[in-house]
Amino acid sequence: MSENYNDDEIIDSSEDTEKKRNKSEKFCFLCRRPESKAGPMIELPNNIHVCTDCMQKSFNSMNQQFNEGKFNYSDLLNMPNVSMIDLGSFQNPVQQPKKEKKKKKQEKPVLDLKNIPAPHKIKETLDQYVIGQEKAKKVMSVAVYNHYKRVATDTMDEIEIEKSNMLMIGPTGCGKTYLVKTLAKLLDVPLAIADATSLTEAGYIGDDIESVVSKLLAAADNDVERAEHGIIFIDEIDKIAKKKNTNQRDVSGEAVQQGMLKLLEGSEVEVPVGANSKNAMVPLVTVNTRNILFICGGAFPDLENIIKERLNKQASIGFYADLKDKYDNDPHLLQKVTVEDIRSFGMIPEFIGRLPIIFTLDGLNEDMLVKILQEPKNAILKQYQKLLALDEVKLEFEDGALHAIAAKALERDTGARALRAILEEYMLDIMYEIPKDDSIGEVVITREYIEGNGGPKILLRGQEPILLEGSH
Repeated sequence: MSENYNDDEIIDSSEDTEKKRNKSEKFCFLCRRPESKAGPMIELPNNIHVCTDCMQKSFNSMNQQFNEGKFNYSDLLNMPNVSMIDLGSFQNPVQQPKKEKKKKKQEKPVLDLKNIPAPHKIKETLDQYVIGQEKAKKVMSVAVYNHYKRVATDTMDEIEIEKSNMLMIGPTGCGKTYLVKTLAKLLDVPLAIADATSLTEAGYIGDDIESVVSKLLAAADNDVERAEHGIIFIDEIDKIAKKKNTNQRDVSGEAVQQGMLKLLEGSEVEVPVGANSKNAMVPLVTVNTRNILFICGGAFPDLENIIKERLNKQASIGFYADLKDKYDNDPHLLQKVTVEDIRSFGMIPEFIGRLPIIFTLDGLNEDMLVKILQEPKNAILKQYQKLLALDEVKLEFEDGALHAIAAKALERDTGARALRAILEEYMLDIMYEIPKDDSIGEVVITREYIEGNGGPKILLRGQEPILLEGSH
């Protein structure tokens, strides 16, 4: 009783504030924490409230005493004004709707054969976003269509259809990742993009091979069924090639290839939910990779030399032998790649065997770069035109300016990524100066401006074009 009296004294000492808070908030009888901190309260007779933490501690204490023979549950039922409480009704209200949403998602069939777009429709959509790479788009459209037909039908009588895992080879900035992103958006399936450079053999610092699947599970909002029909794109796959002439343990090369074999073929993998690494505090779910489409991509930087060496060996004997420099400037040299070349590069045969569809992407030339600037749905030029249109200014590019930008991008040798960097450089002054003057109606980017010999044309509203200050 003395303890209750002291508690009442504390409440009385801050009577004004406590009365206001008591109207809207309940306090735990044992730990004195408010409902906002302790969570929903359990109501007992005589207007007593106890938080779930304290109630749990009480039950734990009672269990311990019961196990030691010091306490009998039947005595509790005989106590006046005490009834057993159903803790199930005091669950966290925030978590409840999430469970309902997941159930609704699972009720829908994940894939229906009628909803899978035909290969020509997949390619038409890819054409809107990716310039060139006709063969690559065709191969991907057919492979993806066949893969999802396999998933939707599950099996065709006794004939089991093999997976259509892909290996795409192409120089940096030619659109490998962009193709996969566009494909996943079109099919409305979860996509995980992983980088092979961070993968190491289990037990070493870095990401385990299973972390690739955990990224896909996260992309599918932890819905296992949806994740099992997703796409995993592993970039920089050439970085896990076998290291040549090394005496050290190859934990990020051949060992990773060996570890990925079971994933590519199809196996059940235990994956942590909501975390990258397994530990005792994280729940695990089992994901079957049998229906997950794996697409591997890489630049394979020295592969051209391996192809060249093989081709020169084949045609370097006799009177009609080819010149050794015949293939030096061949822009389509990568298309002549064979499985043997990839094996010579450092990929193990078992790994290549699980990627049956191998195709290449072409390097970008000047004309392709000009088209990339203008034609895709979200082309870089369209983005800048939209930005200036918000300031009620029209932005135009002369053909000569576009070719000058493309020529500069080729020099940087980083593919389409260079275009954005170059445009940012030249558009900086324009984006800074235009909002200063409301009378400007149109800006025309000229070849002279890109080459540093002049400036852009500025058209005032209803007047003749003028040149920006500082132009020649």
